[in-house]
Amino acid sequence: MSNAETGPAALRCGAFTERDRPAGSPHVDVLSAREVPLGGPRALRVRRTLPQRKRTLIGAWCFADHYGPHDVAASGGMDVPPHPHTGLQTVSWLFSGEVEHRDTLGSHALIRPGEMNLMTGGRGIAHSEVSTANTTVLHGVQLWVALPGEHRDAARDFQHYVPELAQADGAEIRVFLGSLLGRTSPVRTFTPLLGAEIVIEPHATLTLAVDATFEHGLLVDTGDVRLIDAVLRPAELGYVPRGSATLTMVNEADAPARAVLLGGPPFREEIVMWWNFIGRSHEDIVKAREDWEASSDRFGVIENFPGGRLPAPALPNAVITPRRNPPAV
Repeated sequence: MSNAETGPAALRCGAFTERDRPAGSPHVDVLSAREVPLGGPRALRVRRTLPQRKRTLIGAWCFADHYGPHDVAASGGMDVPPHPHTGLQTVSWLFSGEVEHRDTLGSHALIRPGEMNLMTGGRGIAHSEVSTANTTVLHGVQLWVALPGEHRDAARDFQHYVPELAQADGAEIRVFLGSLLGRTSPVRTFTPLLGAEIVIEPHATLTLAVDATFEHGLLVDTGDVRLIDAVLRPAELGYVPRGSATLTMVNEADAPARAVLLGGPPFREEIVMWWNFIGRSHEDIVKAREDWEASSDRFGVIENFPGGRLPAPALPNAVITPRRNPPAV
């Protein structure tokens, strides 16, 4: 997954402090998305909910793009040439369509609905993402997870997982990371995480037992979903601070509602994010960009890709300044 903006924001994200400790009953902070171009010949538009000024991290989840449904005949689909990543894991999850993934580890895989692809780019990896010729409608989410400092240079890795369908209280749930409803994903992460797709029947109420040490985010894809005290519309993300042992969701629509639930313990480190890199300092970002532009062995080469690489944009003319999560309400 690439941040293909020509002028990507430079920011420092985190870190959790005692001010973030919630008190009293949980409150939902509603985060709206902004539209950004993903790239390609006709610039596929995506809705970005993380990071933003109101919240930069939910657990170790540090980046969330939500896109579609896109008519590929009109939009051109996804066409992101080889691009680099450092200090993170990418999580790809589709609702419809099919995307071909290639990386410098040698992985060549398809991303399909209900199947998760997770790629680890610690010290450095590069990959490409192109929707396939038989894709007519492209629809899904692309997510990043920040690696903690002790694993920031983790070896390249790629994992594919197809979660089993779980059912509860008028809902269907696929747990692709972490544990929920007695289902546990075997996929390795470097901090505790939760990632699940939830489809709720019309007017059904779903109450889930969750880890109270986690903070959670519910990203709504379709329908109107009431999460605790707030109604979330499509493309909105509801944030719940840690301390809640249950989450209650109500589908207020006459059709099934779909959402993605994310969670994890508050991330206690500050990270620097710019373009497709995560580091711990401005100098980390400068070095990663230099290595990518110099075609360094740090990122490797994707064999037989029919086209060039995605060039890095120009760095901002300033040192990246801190931006932290606000205190929880």
